[in-house]
Amino acid sequence: MVDWSAELGSGREMVARTATADRVADVLRTRIIEGLLAPGTRLSEEAIARVLGVSRNTLREAFRLLCHERLAVHELNRGVFVRVLSVDDVVDIYRLRRLIESAAVRDAGQRPANALDAVRAAVGDGERAAARKRWREVGTVDLRFHQALAGLLGSSRIDELMRGLLAELRLVFHVMPRPQHFHEAYLARNREICELLEAGNVGAAEHALAAYLDDAERELLNAYRERGVGEGIEG
Repeated sequence: MVDWSAELGSGREMVARTATADRVADVLRTRIIEGLLAPGTRLSEEAIARVLGVSRNTLREAFRLLCHERLAVHELNRGVFVRVLSVDDVVDIYRLRRLIESAAVRDAGQRPANALDAVRAAVGDGERAAARKRWREVGTVDLRFHQALAGLLGSSRIDELMRGLLAELRLVFHVMPRPQHFHEAYLARNREICELLEAGNVGAAEHALAAYLDDAERELLNAYRERGVGEGIEG
């Protein structure tokens, strides 16, 4: 009989490296979600390995994770770059968002009152960031608002899926030439959805969300067509 435990031990070094790569990928993913790494940015192995104090092998593992999540792309003989999303990507992201977020809003009536705490917190944080004119932060908090909506489903698998989806969406936001003009208009709509859910008016909340997603998708697609993919820089 094969001693599987002894055979498994040979993978210990790989597991340690992968665990570190997960943490490195999380750092880079967070910077993408915060809007600090724009589409088309070259991810320099030398610079990132030096700043984070990790080996090139570990960093390459992290890059592979980000490429698998469609947040980065490896170009032969050129290196790894933050991915530039296409019009088709935008359409697909919003198709999936409608499925997840609409289901979450419909399910909200079955959840305890404190299930809305994260939604309320995101609304308030977004308004405070706007008052300080921190529009990149407003965009980050807006993603948290939609993550919190998806969280109403109470599914760790959906939470993970939504995190990846919203990280991709942040890359789409960079196409907007005027971040304030884009994000500011949705602050009141976030509050409206939250208040409708607090009042138990799930049907109206779902209707408001559907209009919200339709309008946001239309604005982003128009920006792509007017400016060209990846040309917009978010401030």
